Amino acid sequence: MSEEQTRQRVRKSNVSKSGLFVTGGIDIPFFTIVIALLTIGLVMLFSASYAYSYNKTGNSYNYFLKQMVFAVVGIIVMFAVSKLNYKLLKVINVPLLIVTILLLMLVLVYHTNVGDFKRWIPLGPFTFQPSDVAKFTIIVTLASYISKYYSQMKNPKYGILYPLGVIVVFCGLIYLEHHLSCTILMFAIGAVMMFVGGTNIGLFVVGAGALAGIIATVVFFPKVLMNYAGERIVAWLDKDYEPLGARWQTNNSLYAIGSGGLFGTGLGNSKQKYLYVSEPHNDFIFSIVCEELGFIGAALIIVLFALLIWRGAVIATRCSDKFASLIVMGIMAQVGIQVVLNIMVVTDTIPNTGIALPFFSYGGTALLMLLFEMGVVLAISRKSNVKKV
Repeated sequence: MSEEQTRQRVRKSNVSKSGLFVTGGIDIPFFTIVIALLTIGLVMLFSASYAYSYNKTGNSYNYFLKQMVFAVVGIIVMFAVSKLNYKLLKVINVPLLIVTILLLMLVLVYHTNVGDFKRWIPLGPFTFQPSDVAKFTIIVTLASYISKYYSQMKNPKYGILYPLGVIVVFCGLIYLEHHLSCTILMFAIGAVMMFVGGTNIGLFVVGAGALAGIIATVVFFPKVLMNYAGERIVAWLDKDYEPLGARWQTNNSLYAIGSGGLFGTGLGNSKQKYLYVSEPHNDFIFSIVCEELGFIGAALIIVLFALLIWRGAVIATRCSDKFASLIVMGIMAQVGIQVVLNIMVVTDTIPNTGIALPFFSYGGTALLMLLFEMGVVLAISRKSNVKKV
């Protein structure tokens, strides 16, 4: 049997007759890293949340049990999605885009009453955050478009106008939710997709200059942003600003990190989680990780995230389908950017943006969507030209 006949036979065996399901082995290294991060994340969520949970709800297990439910459902969803033919995403691309935009508009008028934030749609005992879906939708939308016009992406008409239009619409709607962190994340995901998609490199030089100008403007004139965002920039620049107010969260995060030292205080032994770090189970959970597991433990977790992104990149680069490759790159960019931004916030490297740490931070819909995306990567790994187990 010739090499070409062998490849054709493998391709035929990988997709069932219905075209809905894919057979073959998943990428075991990627799957193993996902499960490792999820497991460590759940352990750290319980450790970081039980004091706060008891104070807020009278039940130390409240946040942990809710997250466990979403984790179990998410694992089931991940396995189910990993069996589906990823090409279905291209088929549902337009309906997915329309529904997502409608949800982003709906949340502006129908949302939970949490200060000035318009991020969550109430659904009985749960809340749903449309921006979690929007992260995936923008990846699918741009991947579908770029794979179709890949050879023309150097042309500004194809490489700039439509992709930038999609990014502006998503970022604009999410900014209206008073969700600056997700606005930044959405813009970064879109920029990565355009870069790997072949948009003229000159645009990124111009864009970098414009971005530097915008950053300089908001740093020197923070009042140009919404009140809460401007205050966070002021608090980041002035370390003595409102130690019992805007700086409280960040200051106690730094105390937690410093207390951890090299080896940490031990799992469960954090002191800052006892109502010093506000909501330690959410955006600032990494500070509790540093306190309890120390520099060594925190570094190992960062290494796991790096390995996840590296393995995703391997899957993407060895996939012959441009659409699938772009999907994986977009998902890995999303995870990587979130991790970097979260750790930079926790360490006071950038202003507090309120961005979650994947697999660790509390949030049911966010975890469910993340595991759904991991399932998409695993589905693509069945078709990519990598060694399977």
